[in-house]
Amino acid sequence: MTAVKETVSLNASPAEVWSVVGDFDSLDSWHPAVAASDSEDDGEAKFRHLTLGDGSKIVERLDSHDDDARSYVYSIVNAGPLPVQNYQATIEVSEDGPKSQLTWSSEFDVDGVPEADAHAAISGVYTGGFAALIEKFGAA
Repeated sequence: MTAVKETVSLNASPAEVWSVVGDFDSLDSWHPAVAASDSEDDGEAKFRHLTLGDGSKIVERLDSHDDDARSYVYSIVNAGPLPVQNYQATIEVSEDGPKSQLTWSSEFDVDGVPEADAHAAISGVYTGGFAALIEKFGAA
């Protein structure tokens, strides 16, 4: 298994940051790589179907969601262009004094590329989202 963990400190309260990133269906509203996000609830699980800027698609399943802890866990069902399998990730917002810290972490198996390339691809997804959040809230 390969693990990626990225963290950013933001100049906003945890509640403010969670209001932007905490909705599983809202990735397209804050992550610049995601052009659209459509949700589906089959009664047993909730899914989001992501369309990226290049038209490729990724399907993710919500595994757990906790507004009180300001975190959610999700898995990739169809990785589309990402070189991963058995991917599970957590997005978590915590207090950092009067500011907040956002942590995005994952574990996955590499699929079809060197491990360093898969690590860089996933890290790039996270830091691309962080850049948009820094633009919105400012870095702490």
